[in-house]
Parts: sequence; structure tokens; C-alpha cells
Amino acid sequence: MLYPDPQLVRTVQEILEILGTLAFAISGIRHAAAKHYDWFGGFVCGIAVAIGGGTLRDVMLGATPFWMTSPLYIVCTMLAQLIVIVFARSLKRLDNAWLAFDTLGLALFTIAGIQKTLAYNHPFWVAIIMGCITGAAGGVIRDVLLNRTPVIFQKEIYAMASIAGGLVYWLMMVLHVNVGITVATTFLVVVSIRFLALKYHISLPVLKSEE
Repeated sequence: MLYPDPQLVRTVQEILEILGTLAFAISGIRHAAAKHYDWFGGFVCGIAVAIGGGTLRDVMLGATPFWMTSPLYIVCTMLAQLIVIVFARSLKRLDNAWLAFDTLGLALFTIAGIQKTLAYNHPFWVAIIMGCITGAAGGVIRDVLLNRTPVIFQKEIYAMASIAGGLVYWLMMVLHVNVGITVATTFLVVVSIRFLALKYHISLPVLKSEE
């Protein structure tokens, strides 16, 4: 498959990973704060959700994990922790905002995962799976650390929003749409599906036991 403008794609991918790291780190640290973890525990939760999915993706692709190529991702997590600590009282009134950070991280990392997988010349169905892993796996690690049922195993539309975004990305690539428009559209699709599913309580059918 012809992949347009490799340098532009690489730049966009780095920006997405930095923004996604910050968004996910804030989400993870805020969840840790709600559980009354100490500063170190909060940082561990923040870094786990911020780099967990991307690390798993890179290991599966045979690439050096993205956060090992630059200290910027660790700095982003430190900045996220500082924001949560300094503005703790103000942010407490913005509980719904943490859902936004989590959703933004999901969308940003989904796109970054798709782009990196395609850059390694894998077929698009692999890229969609890797995009989902990049976006959702960090949240699974966070929830395990917080002793909660991972959100992707609950009724909420989470990983499916990532997969839907991947399908939109694939369709726009087939139509040779500009990469900037493709990224923006995919981002909006993932975010919109997630928010609409939560607002209108849309969920997948629940498995029922035979008992």
C-alpha cells in the first residue's frame, strides 16, 4: 500500500504520542489520586497507562519502545503529576473532565498505533488491531494496578470505538485522502463514538450465563 509523505506521518505520529502520553498520564494519576495513592504510586499509574499500550505495540512490531527513544515521554508524565498535585482542589470539581482525558488519549494513541504499524509495512488489519492495543492496553494495566475490572471488559464502548476509528482510517487511506484530514477525521470518530455511547448508555450485548 502506498503510504503518503513518510516524514509528515512520522512528525504527526510523534506529536500524537506526546499528546496521548500527557492525556493518559493525567487520567491515570487522577484515578490513583481517587484511590489515595501516594506520589510514587500516582506516577506509576500515570506512566503505566501512558506507555503501556505503545510499549506492547512496539515489542510486537520488533521496534524499540517509543518512550526509550526520548526522555520527553517521562517528562510529560512528570508534568501530568505536577498538574494533578498543584491543581488538586480545582481539578476535583472537574471529575467529568477526566473522562475526556481518557478519551483523548484513546483516540490519539489509536491513530499513532495505526501509523506506526503501517510504517513497518504490516497489512491494515494488523494496523487496526495494533491501534486498538496502543489505545486500550494502557487502561487495562492501569485498572489492574487500581484493582478494578478493566473498562474494556465492561459494557462501555471503549475498544470498539478504537476499532471503528481504525476502519475509518483504512477507508480514507483507500480513498487517498490527505493524511492530515484522515487523522482529524479518525480522531473525531473515536471521540464521538465514545462520548455518544456514554451519553446515551449505548453498549454491546452482555454475555448471559446458562444458569
